[in-house]
Amino acid sequence: MSDIKFGTDGWRAIIAEQYTFDNVARVAAATAAWIKDSGVTSNGVVMGYDARFLSREFAVLAARVITSEGVQVRLSNDITPTPAVSLGAQQFNAVGVVITASHNPPEYNGYKIKAPFGGSASPAQIREVEARIPDTFSYSTLESLDDLMEQKSIVPIDLNQRYLDIIRERIDLDLIAKHGAKIAHDSMFGSGSGMISALLGDQVINLHDDRNPGFHGTNPEPIVKNLIELPEVIRENSCFLGIANDGDADRVGMFDENGNYVDSHQILSLLAKYMADTRGLKGELVKTISTTDMMRKQAEKYGLTIHTTPIGFKYITEKILEGDVLVCGEESGGIAVKGHLAERDGIYIGLLIAEMCARRGKSLSALVQELFDEFGEHHCRRNDLHTTEKRKLAMIDFCKGEKLTSIGGSKVVKTEQPDGIKHWLEDGGWLLVRASGTEPVLRIYSEASTPERAQQLVNEVSEMVESDVIFS
Repeated sequence: MSDIKFGTDGWRAIIAEQYTFDNVARVAAATAAWIKDSGVTSNGVVMGYDARFLSREFAVLAARVITSEGVQVRLSNDITPTPAVSLGAQQFNAVGVVITASHNPPEYNGYKIKAPFGGSASPAQIREVEARIPDTFSYSTLESLDDLMEQKSIVPIDLNQRYLDIIRERIDLDLIAKHGAKIAHDSMFGSGSGMISALLGDQVINLHDDRNPGFHGTNPEPIVKNLIELPEVIRENSCFLGIANDGDADRVGMFDENGNYVDSHQILSLLAKYMADTRGLKGELVKTISTTDMMRKQAEKYGLTIHTTPIGFKYITEKILEGDVLVCGEESGGIAVKGHLAERDGIYIGLLIAEMCARRGKSLSALVQELFDEFGEHHCRRNDLHTTEKRKLAMIDFCKGEKLTSIGGSKVVKTEQPDGIKHWLEDGGWLLVRASGTEPVLRIYSEASTPERAQQLVNEVSEMVESDVIFS
């Protein structure tokens, strides 16, 4: 059994520890073997890479290994967002490979595999790759990149230009331009750098767009604590919104014109209203169990079917491939909509929200308030509680045994256990307790009608984890 295991979206490891040239070569060899054995495609691989340390060098090695097994590779000529690789995979009906560790800290790198439909390879496909990882793979005698390019075994490709051309077709950039106000874009030193300004020019104010493999010490995850400067830039320059993307630009974080964070729950609900109500489109809504209940109310109003999945975009992808999904996503900022990719795309979603503001003629804060006026206020909170493995497991057992009967003075009226334990409260709120499978972390999520109440629910259960009541 291989010592290399893929997680929810790719294999990730610390550079120079497990993430080495030797191990990348092994995974690349397994990818080529899977492609040949499974017949998933006869059109080879589209390969891209992010802005991390040695990403291009790892990508070049992977390309050389894959071509040595008789599989052609189209190799990006520059750092590129993961959604651009997914688009390339779809356009060429090829397997996509991205050298990236997404939003992980700078000491990590990774390896994502995309299926020919333009989204993440399925868990079953990943298992097939893992099963083919050899114990070793010697690459010292492989042909050079220049020789392989001369032979057309490796073909350079401008994935960024292809991606930008599709965005121009699918987003009304003229409408955004006519709006006139500035957009602030924080690419977090990632592969989304310069992409929005390539589409909208001087209308965009770029932050953190220089190439720094260490991300200047900040994790490239678009959450409030990592985006200190973005709200200030929005206010100082009278921007009508701010867009932030993670290290490989498949996730999005957003701020309104006042520099206030607009979370993924609100973005999903805004998109559901925009696509179904404003644009009159039909389809299904899909959300994970940790995502806002406002989407259920929207589904009822718009006459749409809604599906709730376990946490992880791979479960959402299955729904996209099975049906006709209009809007889907998860609370971590991975969002997709009908008419684009079966894949998260943080750049596209950020621009779609900008288009929505321009079309509706309203600020982002006004559109959020419109949601609250129509469906009631919904506020979500989350705490990643670092605790001991013993307490983590004890709390899970406590909740599975339905011993958590009241939270914040409100009675638990129902529990669900498809992924963690979700407690529905008599006041209409909910709280989810879910254990990390890889570290002693307990994730606690909540939703309530006020931000204070949502935080109270999370705080009360977080404190309970450190008490002895969970062992009773």
